[in-house]
Order: sequence, then structure tokens, then C-alpha cells
Amino acid sequence: MENYMHGISLKENPTSVPQPTESLSSVTVVIGTAPINLAENIEEAINNPILVRSFDEARRKLGYSDDWEKYTLCEAMDAYFRKFKVGPLVFINVLGLDHKESGLSHTVGIVNRQAKIDEEGIILDSLQVKSVDGVSTYVEGIDYVVDFDLDGKPIVTVLSAGNIKDAEVLVEYEKLNPGSVSTLDIIGGYNSVTNRFEGAELVRIVYQKLGLVPSIILAPKFSRSSEVGSVLVAKSTKINGSFNATNLLDVAGNTKEEAIENKGLNNYDDKSSIVCWPKTQILDKTYHYSTILAAAMVKRDTENDDVPYKSPSNQRISINAMINDDGQEVFLDQLEGNVLNSKGIVTAINMNGWRTWGNNTAAYRSDVPGVMDPKERFIAVRRMFDWWGNSFIVNYFDKVDEPGNYRLIESLVDGENIRANGLQARNQIAGATIEFRQEDNPVEQILNGKIQFIQKIGFFTPAEHIENILEFDPTILTSSLFGGEE
Repeated sequence: MENYMHGISLKENPTSVPQPTESLSSVTVVIGTAPINLAENIEEAINNPILVRSFDEARRKLGYSDDWEKYTLCEAMDAYFRKFKVGPLVFINVLGLDHKESGLSHTVGIVNRQAKIDEEGIILDSLQVKSVDGVSTYVEGIDYVVDFDLDGKPIVTVLSAGNIKDAEVLVEYEKLNPGSVSTLDIIGGYNSVTNRFEGAELVRIVYQKLGLVPSIILAPKFSRSSEVGSVLVAKSTKINGSFNATNLLDVAGNTKEEAIENKGLNNYDDKSSIVCWPKTQILDKTYHYSTILAAAMVKRDTENDDVPYKSPSNQRISINAMINDDGQEVFLDQLEGNVLNSKGIVTAINMNGWRTWGNNTAAYRSDVPGVMDPKERFIAVRRMFDWWGNSFIVNYFDKVDEPGNYRLIESLVDGENIRANGLQARNQIAGATIEFRQEDNPVEQILNGKIQFIQKIGFFTPAEHIENILEFDPTILTSSLFGGEE
């Protein structure tokens, strides 16, 4: 009789989040921790690339919590799907069932046949409900049922036909301990015991398993570690032996001077990296700037036919404030933002509203000569080189091992020319040419199965500095005052 219904009943669902706009050329891989005790399949959610296309799907597959200090992947879920409404995302959660606290217990009062355990991270399979003296162990499904509320905390519902008659029960359980996750867990590697890759090493599995090329890689909070940052740089280059991606790294610091110093101490100077400082706030929530900038980059790409030819700089972002590590507001104007930009750090400035600010990769420093190659300095040009190369591989991989005849060469040249002409017509590139030259393809090389093309591409650099020289012209004044006289 427990489920007998008669009359009218109501239920409320959480407010639904609109389906995000997808960018398949800017697939983001986020490495971190999630409250997997709330996931529909806990084992599947551990050290496995999880593709999600909406907030509800992310919450179902990985769990969700507002405690982003403990569960860093949830920050990206919120930023991408709720704030910027873009996707998809590939999550790599490194928090496993070996990161837990055991032997926890306390008494819980029963009110209206329900006992709420006011703890996050509880692993339901470990939960035992007992009499207060610990003598009797109650049976789920007979004496009680248990489920999580919207805050991720278990609620034990006492069944009237069961044996629980007291006003209190003793609960014993294990719970996740995200604080025990270390940089080594994020870095990962190959586990010979389980015969599986773990942590950042799983980036190599994304294309093989999901058929998506990783384009942006980040690990909010953890990328402040130089060890994690160096691994993200390594995993962004020659993925699966072919693909290249951009990585976003955060640096610590309460002032811009400390941020610049920490960038140097961490050796964050690779052309594949975008270094971000400080943190951001939207209402009462704090985000690492790498998360916000990555989502803003994807949004800009979706607005431009999935072609990342526009710089992520000077894009309006709906944030309330920038804050430092101590939670104090950071006020940056154009001049202060330029100081950070000159050291290869991307930030945000408040010029009639907050906007992203910075065109340079981590490789650029104005005081160090030599990093002036546009494809190493400018984020937009670097991303276009990566995007063009990745697309070339995907588009023509089927040509590998085909007979190396004129027809193969002609089809590839024609395909690239058609692609380039279309992008040029839309002002997304300045132009591109591709050639198959005899001097690059000696007979010995062709007999060994190798053919080589040379492709030259012109990508637009950002108009980083626009100068207008103003000059007072007294003749204009004279003409205005006296030009109408006879």
C-alpha cells in the first residue's frame, strides 16, 4: 500500500538548462575531480574519457556539486553549459574509490519518517543503517530506502512495514576524499595492474574512443602546478602521433607582479599554452580564469562557423569581478592588462564592461627577443595552424595507402584548394596554396612510399594596436569662423 495513489499530486523538476551550441572544432578536454558517488555508473566515471553534450548529461554521468574546490570538473560543467551554453565537453575524472574516508558513523534523527545525512560524498553502497546501539542492522528495501537529494546528501526514508521504530538511527559509511587527489593523479600514466591509461594520459584515447579531436585541454586548479602544466603541454603536441591542441594554464598570485613571477618559475613558455590570471566571479561563484576563457573561446568559434580565426581577446564576458587568491577584487585597466599581455599572460579588463584581454601565447615576452613568429606568438594564428593541420589529417586519412598516382595527388590538391577558396571568400583566411613539386619528390622517395606537398597559408593576425594620430588644424577653425564671409 506504500505506493497507492489517489487524487492529484505534483512534483517539481530543477530548471532545465538550454541545449548548448556545439563546436566540434573546439572540443575541450577537462581533467579533474567529480562527485562520482552521484554518477549513474561509478566505475565508468573513473579515469575514462566521458563525452557530454549537456548539463543534465554531465550530472548524470559524473555527478554535480557546487563545491568546486573539491570537485573541479563541476566548475567547467557550470561555465560551459549554464553560463556560455556551449559544448561538447570531454571529462577525465581522476577521483576514484581509493580516494575515500572509511569508518565514519554518527546518529541521525528521524523526522516524518525521514533521516537526512548531512554529508556530501557518501558512497551509497557502503551505507549501513543500524539501531542506535549498533546491535541491529536494518535491510534496505525492507526497513528503509535511501536516495540522494538535490544537494547530493543521502535521505533515508523509513518504511512503515519495516523494523525501524526508534526516533534515531546509527549510520555507518564511507565517503569520497577529493582532498587526497594529488598532482600525480592528474598527471596519470599507464597502470600495468589494470592495463589502463589514467589521468592526462587518457587524452590519447579521446580520438580513438570518441572520434573527436581534442582542441583545448585544461585542468582548473591543478594546472597551477608546474608538473601538471608541463604534462598538459606534452599532451597537447602530436596527440596520437598527429594532432595538436591548445592548453590553458592558471598561475597563482595576489598581484600581477606575482603572477608574472610564477609564470616564470613554472616555466610556462610554450607556444601551445595560454596562461591565465587571476580568477573570476559570477554572482557568488568563483571560477578559475582558464575555465572562463576556454568557454569564451569555444563560444566565439561557434559564432564563426567553427573556424578559430578570431582572437579570443576583447570579447565581452558576463562576469562580476576578477579576484586574486585571497578573494580580493582585482581592478585592471588597459595599461595594467597590457603589462600582463607583454609577459604572455591573458587576463580580463573592465572597459565599459568586463572583456577578455590578451592575444599572446605563453611563448611571448616583449623583453625577450626572438619570439616574433606569428604562429608562435598569436593565439589566433597558433590555433588556426593546429586546426588546419588537424583537419587535413582527418579529411585525408583515407588516402593513406592508396596508390600514389596522379589521381590521388590531384584529388588532394583540388580538395585543399576548394577548402581554402571557401575560407578566403568568407574572410576567414587571407589565402592558401598547395603544391606537389618534383624537387620535393625524388624518385627514390616515391619508390619508398612517401609523397610530399608544400602548403602556404596566410592567416590574419589580430589588429592588436590601432593608432589614430590627432592633429589640431587651425585652418579648419578659420574656415569655420570666416569662410562664409564675402
